[in-house]
Amino acid sequence: MAKPSEIRVSAHQITVRHRVESSIAVVGNPNSGKSTLFNRLTGLRQRIGNYPGVTVERHTGTLKFDGTQTELVDLPGTHSLSAHSLEEQIVVDVILGRMGRLNTLDGILAVLDATNLYQGLFLLQQLVDLEVPLVVALTMTDAATQTGIEIDTEVLSELLGGVTICSVVATTGAGMDKLRLAISELPDTSPPRRISVWPALTAAAEKLKSVTQDMLRLPECERLLVDGITERNQSIASELSGDAVALLKTLRRELFASRPPVAVEAQVRYDWVRESLKTVQHSTPPFYTWRTHVTDFLNQPVAGTVGLFVVMAVVFQAVFAWATPLMEFIDAATATLGARVAALLGDGAFSSLIADGVIAGVGSVIIFLPQILILFLFIIMLEDSGYLARAAYLMDRTMRSVGLSGQSIIPMISSFACAVPGIMATRVIPSRRDRIATIMAAPFMTCSARLPVYALLIAAFVPAERIGFMNLQGLVLLGLYMFGIVMGILTALLMRKTALRGPKPPFALMLPEFRRPNIQTVAIQLLGRVKIFLYRAGTVIFTVAVMVWALAYFPRSEIIRSGAEQQHEIIAATLTGEALASEDQRIDNIAAAAQLEQSWLGRAGKSIEPLFKPLGWDWRVSAAVIAGFPAREVVIAVLGTVYAVGDQADERTLSGRLKASKWPDGRPVFTLPMVIGLLIFYACCLQCAATLAVIRRETNSWRWPVFAWVYMTAIGYVGALLAFQLGSA
Repeated sequence: MAKPSEIRVSAHQITVRHRVESSIAVVGNPNSGKSTLFNRLTGLRQRIGNYPGVTVERHTGTLKFDGTQTELVDLPGTHSLSAHSLEEQIVVDVILGRMGRLNTLDGILAVLDATNLYQGLFLLQQLVDLEVPLVVALTMTDAATQTGIEIDTEVLSELLGGVTICSVVATTGAGMDKLRLAISELPDTSPPRRISVWPALTAAAEKLKSVTQDMLRLPECERLLVDGITERNQSIASELSGDAVALLKTLRRELFASRPPVAVEAQVRYDWVRESLKTVQHSTPPFYTWRTHVTDFLNQPVAGTVGLFVVMAVVFQAVFAWATPLMEFIDAATATLGARVAALLGDGAFSSLIADGVIAGVGSVIIFLPQILILFLFIIMLEDSGYLARAAYLMDRTMRSVGLSGQSIIPMISSFACAVPGIMATRVIPSRRDRIATIMAAPFMTCSARLPVYALLIAAFVPAERIGFMNLQGLVLLGLYMFGIVMGILTALLMRKTALRGPKPPFALMLPEFRRPNIQTVAIQLLGRVKIFLYRAGTVIFTVAVMVWALAYFPRSEIIRSGAEQQHEIIAATLTGEALASEDQRIDNIAAAAQLEQSWLGRAGKSIEPLFKPLGWDWRVSAAVIAGFPAREVVIAVLGTVYAVGDQADERTLSGRLKASKWPDGRPVFTLPMVIGLLIFYACCLQCAATLAVIRRETNSWRWPVFAWVYMTAIGYVGALLAFQLGSA
């Protein structure tokens, strides 16, 4: 039996241990099962933020085990510690302690894919050299067994300096308890001993370290020797003395001569990997599974390309069509709620604010949710299954010819439904230049919000004639789609040749085996995307919607209101039933149009009418364009109000009013050249607060959304001007 004093000490130790919270970085190759493992360890105890000053997301979660709380930081996937992208640089900066207040790592959890040791061991030996407490999670061991791979973890541990290796299956939870225990004890574990992979580099790093007066640790000196002085490590290099910089250059010449340092490191380290695999990995005849057959089939060029287009067609159809019922339900629900609130509160500014501002503003946000959910459900499942890497590989050569990356294909296609989820999907693109070029091109794709405007104008002003077996109206709609694609591609090319000019990063991609997506991983990531959209983009959309409501509502004219009430009283004495209701609606529509004309929005439309008059627009069209800034689909409701046919204007009634619209001298406003110019304007102009908010969120700067708005508005204006002036001439 334990003595009382021992019991008290033990209890005290447990209490102290519970309070201690360590921070562990989760590092591994892309598609190594890192995110699935992270989700298995942390569950719903996750937080998503941004690293300071950059758009790269910082995923952190809490692991609770045996009275300890450990913070896990899920770093972006990387192939090595020689960074080629912003995400990889974040990994290096966090591991080497260059992220300011984030320099509190107590150890590293290295994720090693059992089915691809050749690639994973390259990064792992670099991590061992960092002299940081390290534990290895050997993932996908079940898949390795099925493919005939057997791994001697004891020999592998010895080769890696005695590091602890835990074999796990993250999808099922096998081996997780041993891993949790190893992670909880990691801060008290000694770092693995250094392995003699590259003695020449170690010797050179020790010389450099002595000259820096121990300002840099040995691992930092090694990375500085390989990477040299670059823009990313300029802050560290600036602290070196002149003698240290001179020695650095001398040592690099001795180590690498005229050969690329990264290539020399790759040769040395992969030589070690190949020799190590001879004693660590043993292969037996593989079991042929569905993954093997699917992989073999889709690795064929023709089959892989056809399969890609089939998958993209399904994604496009899902985002574009499957979301429609849910979007219509949300739209109807918000409209019904707004009508009931308006009826309950009666007439007045407060009632209009709640119904037309708050409820309509929130509705304009959540109506995108079905598309967000469906798109990211597909993206996460494709990524977790390993197919997304193949899609990027297949499309890379084609997309690079137009200035984009192969990983731009899904964001571009998704933008046909809505640019908001399409822009959010650019996170799969590692290169910052390619990502921003894709973001700038995505809003040109014809999204679903443009379709109501297209449908109204095409049906009203384009003859329903046939050209061969094609309908002219359908051809015009197809032309608008193609016009958007061409403008997006030209924009990407222009950006890559000017503002985003720079070398193409190397396209390093590991093609993983196909596997079943993990339900927990899919659900957690999907929930995270929804939260980001609602909390960050939604607040901006909501604010702008309320601002536009205020512009359209104030000031109110008492004369117009009292005149409408008098007319209601007059017709109430002479009409009944449906005739009375119809006439009441007509009077309300005329009063609403008059109120809008004298509101701040109407006055703004009249004040900027000279600016848009060369395009053939009168003040009513100008006011509708201003009101349509939060969301293009608002334009139909605003035009319905302006032309006194009500907010719920149908296509037939409103098109008749548009055709009858006249200038003061009797000329028609909506001529064919003016309509073509208006269609071009809407095909180009960035009238979407949601898109601007998401661009701000994804680029971490207002510079890019402001540039996109000015650039696209200018193109739309010039296009509409040329169409009207040349057509009228």
